[in-house]
This record gives sequence, structure tokens and C-alpha cells, in this order.
Amino acid sequence: MNHPTSPLLSVEDLCVSVPLAADGGRATAVDGVSFRVAAGETVALVGESGCGKSLTALALAGLLPPGVRRERGTIRFDGALVPARGRALRAIRGCGLAYIFQEPLAALNPVLTIGAQVDEAVRRRQPDADVAAQTLRLLARVSLPNPGELRRAYPHQLSGGQCQRAVIAMALACRPRLLVADEPTTALDVTLQAQIMDLLTALAREDGMAMLLITHDLGLVARAAARVLVMYAGTVMEKGPVAEVLRAPLHPYTRGLLAAVPRLNDPLGQPLHGIEGAVPGPGRRPPGCVFHPRCPQVQPACRTDSISLTERHPAHWARCVPVRESEKEIETGGECPARTR
Repeated sequence: MNHPTSPLLSVEDLCVSVPLAADGGRATAVDGVSFRVAAGETVALVGESGCGKSLTALALAGLLPPGVRRERGTIRFDGALVPARGRALRAIRGCGLAYIFQEPLAALNPVLTIGAQVDEAVRRRQPDADVAAQTLRLLARVSLPNPGELRRAYPHQLSGGQCQRAVIAMALACRPRLLVADEPTTALDVTLQAQIMDLLTALAREDGMAMLLITHDLGLVARAAARVLVMYAGTVMEKGPVAEVLRAPLHPYTRGLLAAVPRLNDPLGQPLHGIEGAVPGPGRRPPGCVFHPRCPQVQPACRTDSISLTERHPAHWARCVPVRESEKEIETGGECPARTR
């Protein structure tokens, strides 16, 4: 693994804005996000839908949608500065940093065979190679049965799990050093989710590949990641080692996410816990702590003051005013406020 001072990926103070249709102005969608990913490490971005996880990931390789732009921040890949746009990004995309997108059917071209699409990715990395043989090898490596037949199939002829494996094969074709997996198990059943995550984890380990896992599923985070960043409304609310954050969360939002996860030992018929309210959209971010309208521990200062991300324990950071009271409750074995009803 790289030394902490020279990570494979370094993101500092990333800010992304989106256009507002109402008045033609712009609003912040990702606000001051900073994190690092070392070679061979898996880091997770967690949060509800609309928290800016995918925009953060797309900004890494200049893939933001039209009208969405990177306002500030620096991104370095393997020590080199990554520009917001331009030809320099081509050397990073695919070979340095590859993506697995949320919806495999949307990521695949419906009028091209699976083989043709994987072939294209292989040619980018190995233009003089036996492309057909390499494609078959990749399809077999992601555990697709009968690679020869599936190579001639179209996306609509494959199941959701098979399409996801084909997308993974395309991502691996250029032998990336960092794989960005954006909700890689969306729309898959629980069994397939486990299979896909086991596959990704094994492939990353075999290739020494780093992975940025984007998800709202804390079970996947516990299964695959070493460190986690909890995002809300485009802001990092808590970050640290996965085991520490899941065992002793410092931020009420993280506690709420954990409380919302169903457990096998919960009494039959017990209602599921949730976080009241919804994530504010761009242009509707409240002053002070962006989570305060939904927070069960809100303090007067939370409504007005800018709350900084502070290291509360070694490598464990939180953006919260009443975090010390939360720590005290953890130490005394008290119940998380987010779970109290």
C-alpha cells in the first residue's frame, strides 16, 4: 500500500455546482469534499440518494453531466494533477481510473453485442492483442457462463446479474489502478449482491487494485471497505475506519442510517426505523449544519454556525456540535438517540 503522504488518489476541497432551472442561477451540490485512497485500498462513500456521492465520483475523471461543473478543489491521481477537462483526462480514464455505473443496462449499448463492447475496451489497452481471445478471458474471469455464446448476445438477452458482470469485464479490460463502483449491486437480489461484491473484492485483491465503493448499503460497506465517508447534502459528515464508524458512530446522521438497517433479531412486526424528513435539494441547503432540520440532537448553534469536520479520535472525524455528548453515551453503553422512540 502507498505511504499515506503519497496516495493513489487525493481529493482536496472538491466543490461541484449544478444549474437551477428556476432562476438560471447555480447551487452547490458537492461542498468541500476531501479524501484519499491508497493503492490497493477500498474506500466507501455512503449516504442517502441525492447526497452528492455520484457527482463526487464523476468529477474525478471529468465525467460530470452537461451544465454541472467543478468549481474548485484539486484532484491528484498517482501524484499528478487531474484537470477538470481536456485531453490529459484520456490518459487517466480507463487505464488509470475505471467506472462501474449504477444501471448496467443503461451503461451498455443496446444495439451492440456484449463482445463488441468488451472488444472496444480491450483495444484501448492492447491494440495489437488478440482481441477476441482477451474478451473471452475477461468474460470468463467475471464468472460468466459460456463466454463464447454470451459474447454474441445483446444486453437485453442477459439477466441483470450477467449485465453487471459484463460491465465489470469492460472496466477491467484496461487494467485500471482504481475502480469506481457506483452502486454496483442496484436492482440485484440479495444473493446476486453478495456474489457481485465477492467478485469485485477478489478481483481487486488479485490485481492490487484500489476501489471507491459508492453505496447506501451499510452491509456492503462492512463487507468490503476499510474506510468510509458518510455524506449528506454534498458534505462529509463523518469519516474514519469502517469498524470504528459502524461500532461507535459520532454523528447523529450516521446513527440514523445504522438504526434504519433491519436486523434479523428484531421482534416480528416491529416497525422499521427511519430518519424523518428528506435530503435538501441543491439551492435549498439550510444555514448552519445542513442536517439540523432532521437531527434528533439539534442544538441552537447547529442552526446558525458553520460546523467544521474535526478529528475526535485517531483517524475518526465528525462534523457535529453535540458529538461529545454522543461519545459519552457510547462510553456508558447508552442507547443511540437515533434508535430511541
